[in-house]
Amino acid sequence: MAGLGEHITAMVRSHAAGDDAAFYAVALQVAAREAKSGHHVLASDIKKAVDLSRDRAPAGNVTKLVQPRGDLAELVEAAHPEVHLRELVAPAELVAEIKQVLAEQRQRKNLLNHGFAPAHRLLLEGPPGTGKTMTAAVLATELSLPMFTIRLDSLLSKFMGETASKLRLVFESVAQRRAVYLFDEFDALGADRSGNDVGEARRILNSFLVFLEEASPESLVLAATNHRAILDKALFRRFDAVLTYALPDARQAASVIRARLGSLATGTSMAKLGDHTGGLSHAELVKAAETAAKTVLMRGEAHVNRDDLITALTARRTASLG
Repeated sequence: MAGLGEHITAMVRSHAAGDDAAFYAVALQVAAREAKSGHHVLASDIKKAVDLSRDRAPAGNVTKLVQPRGDLAELVEAAHPEVHLRELVAPAELVAEIKQVLAEQRQRKNLLNHGFAPAHRLLLEGPPGTGKTMTAAVLATELSLPMFTIRLDSLLSKFMGETASKLRLVFESVAQRRAVYLFDEFDALGADRSGNDVGEARRILNSFLVFLEEASPESLVLAATNHRAILDKALFRRFDAVLTYALPDARQAASVIRARLGSLATGTSMAKLGDHTGGLSHAELVKAAETAAKTVLMRGEAHVNRDDLITALTARRTASLG
């Protein structure tokens, strides 16, 4: 009965998490167990029930969005991103680090069988809008995993006094469901605190460090911060890798703009745009490109000219400085 009990536990967990694929997989394992025990009618009934349930799934919903349930629903936002590595504009060194993480995850079973854990705890640090959240989406897409975002500032403010227990729920999900878990706005938790601001914040941080240390290598746990300098130094040694992000240089800025404009950039000169793109993040460059594109389309034209871009970039720089 112990084996059946484990199956039932797994089914309850998958049902609570809204993971139909895992639920059906365990149900079929139970059917196989019953068939092996000679209970062929019961096994057949279970298989028919699974097939019927699958057939009744909404048409066209090939990949059902996994939505957390219960207490977890208050803590995380679920998504199934479709952002590939080729879409990320970043320095070659950073892209190589991301490729290494992907390679280790794809070979995780081989590594674990030899006593080595794949990189699965990553600290992403750099200015806002430089690709940290996009990297989480890339990892989820390339590994065909759901992505769960935990916004720590709202977690701390909404559940102060029970934050550590809520974090435990998240890390239990890390162990039970393979996914990419992004702890956004990590500064809210990881800031180096002193003086009177120790108490509860220190206990929460210590709990997070313990949970992170024990995090299952089946999932990826990412923490994103805009302010590395204020992070508690104890955090760094708990991560397998620290990925550093920076504002794009002139060449990368042109690539970001071209990618967003698509065919609207045909024939548009972006030479020597550095004076207008300097200081802007990837996200701000995308917004500027969108502004220029909408201006052109509303004029009834098919291509963005250089003056349109400069006007949009200048406005964006003024807004960011203001």
